[in-house]
Amino acid sequence: MKRIVTAALFGASLTLAVGAHAQGRDYQSIRIGVDVPYEPMEYRNPDGSLTGFDIELGDALCERAELQCEWVVQAWDGIIPGLLSRRFDAIMSSMTINEERRQQVLFSEPYISPPSAWFAPSSEGFTSADAQTLKGKTIGVQRGTLQDNYVTDLYGSEAQIRRYATADDLVIDMSAGRIDIAFLDFPIGKTTMLDADQGDYVVVGDMIDEPKEYFGDGFGIAFRPRDEALAERFNQALAEVREDGTYQSLYDKYFGVEE
Repeated sequence: MKRIVTAALFGASLTLAVGAHAQGRDYQSIRIGVDVPYEPMEYRNPDGSLTGFDIELGDALCERAELQCEWVVQAWDGIIPGLLSRRFDAIMSSMTINEERRQQVLFSEPYISPPSAWFAPSSEGFTSADAQTLKGKTIGVQRGTLQDNYVTDLYGSEAQIRRYATADDLVIDMSAGRIDIAFLDFPIGKTTMLDADQGDYVVVGDMIDEPKEYFGDGFGIAFRPRDEALAERFNQALAEVREDGTYQSLYDKYFGVEE
C-alpha cells in the first residue's frame, strides 16, 4: 500500500539512503536465501541437491557476476527478516515485486512474470471461477503468498480458504476431496497438478495477472536497500544471460514453451 510521506520524513529517508549506500560492500561471495520446495522454481533432487529454474538461473547469474554463491534454505515467513538480519545477502525465491515489499528491500529487474491460475479436478465441473461459482466452496492456497491475499480479499466471505505450507500438501488434500479448487502461480500448478500423475486436473478460466496491487511486476531478486551495487551486478548479469540464450534455454527446460 502506498503511503503519504511528509517532506521531513522524505528528507530523513533520503539521508539514511545516502548513508546506507556509502556503507555498501564490495562483495566477492554471497549467500542467497530460498524457500524449498516450490517446484519447478526451487526444489530438491533425489540426492538432496537443490535445483529448479531459480536455482539454475541464480547459479548462471552468479557466474556472470563473478561471485561465489551459496544457497541458504529459509522458510518463507522468515525470508525477508533473514535478509535484513544478514543471514544471507539476497533472496531468489519466486518473490513477487510489489509496493509493500519495496518498503523493505531493493529489487533487481524482474526475471520472470508468471501468471496465476485456478486449478480443479475435472470432475468438479468448474467452467469459471468467480464469486458465484466459488460460493460455499473450499479454496486451497499456499500460505502467505499473493494468491492467498487475493483469494482472502475477494472470496473470503463466500468460500472457505485452506492454507498450506507447500503445493504438494495442497494437492494431497485436493486428491482426498478436501479442497474443491486451488489458486496458484501457474508454473507451480502446472508442475504439481497438470504434469504430475496425481489425478485429472484442469485449468479453470483465464490466467490472471491483474490487478498489480496483488500480482505486482513479476519475480525479482531482493537485496538489502543499501546494496545497490550488488543489485546492479545482478541486473547486468541478467541482461547478459538473456542476450546469449542461457535464459531461454533454462526457460524452455522448465516450462516447455518459449516466453
